[in-house]
Amino acid sequence: MSCDHLKALDLAKAGKWDESHEIVQSYSDNLSCLIHGYLHRVEGDLSNAKYWYNRATEQMPKNTLDDELKRLYQLVESH
Repeated sequence: MSCDHLKALDLAKAGKWDESHEIVQSYSDNLSCLIHGYLHRVEGDLSNAKYWYNRATEQMPKNTLDDELKRLYQLVESH
């Protein structure tokens, strides 16, 4: 079973952090880790966010949360 990245992003966009987090937290693929990191940025837990971005082999971005959400949607669409 694979992660429903689009659903996780849609829930995050709707402000349903807990539901989005529940979807991605048990997956370790790069996209799930990026979304997980983004969610922790939204939460304000930057050390945890950094951990998840590092697991996806990326540095935590310095872009806005809105820009990061757009970037994540683009990544999901390209998969």
